[in-house]
Amino acid sequence: MNGELDVYGVFLPSLAAWMLLAFLLSLVLRRVLGRIGFYRLVWHRPLFDLALYVVLLGCVVSAMLPIIS
Repeated sequence: MNGELDVYGVFLPSLAAWMLLAFLLSLVLRRVLGRIGFYRLVWHRPLFDLALYVVLLGCVVSAMLPIIS
């Protein structure tokens, strides 16, 4: 596979799709963490959210690599 997605004739890098998926997962997880009060324990919320997104992106990429290879 070439690592690009064909969306109606426009080629997008597969990383862009993985980033969108990780962002949607991050939105859901941030909402859950906010509801249960986890953010009271976090010193710097935006920094934590960025780290959460990076970890989720790494998980999504590592989960998708065996599928597309």
